Amino acid sequence: MMAYDEKRIMGLLSDPKTRHRAFSEIVNQYSETLYWKVRRIVLSHDDANDVLQNVFIKAWTNLDDFQNKSKFSTWLYRIAINESLDFVRKQKSISSLSSEEGMGVANRLMADEYFDGDETQAQLQEAISKLPDVQRTVFTLRYYDEMKYSEMSKMLGTSEGALKASYHLAVKKITEFFKSHD
Repeated sequence: MMAYDEKRIMGLLSDPKTRHRAFSEIVNQYSETLYWKVRRIVLSHDDANDVLQNVFIKAWTNLDDFQNKSKFSTWLYRIAINESLDFVRKQKSISSLSSEEGMGVANRLMADEYFDGDETQAQLQEAISKLPDVQRTVFTLRYYDEMKYSEMSKMLGTSEGALKASYHLAVKKITEFFKSHD
């Protein structure tokens, strides 16, 4: 596969004869990056794979709606984050009926064969899971991906000031979580 060139790919996407090949390049280019963005929000490997599949399906079916107002990657990241948050919201409403209700995020992660972290990382995920959706998203993008607020602002359609405030509140709540679990 040749190096990813967004202008070249966008040209190939606009031609019905090369659209499938171009989208296949996009999937190859972004699968791993998007997987980890999704995984940090939904936590489970299997769920992340399911959400990632939905992300690419949604991107494919909505290609004609992409308006080149932002980078294509930003558009994909936005779809991934929205799909992840939708999944988490659905899981929250289902979890009240689930047998896993009493099992915390940290315990589920430690039991997940794909989780390669330690107890501290599992506890961090537990704390993150307790944050409101917006704070969780901002914290994840800033802490794990080291994304700039300006980039987040474009992706999430929110002011940089609001994002900084959300991040600050998230850090405060996570710190309080760890203090209360000492």
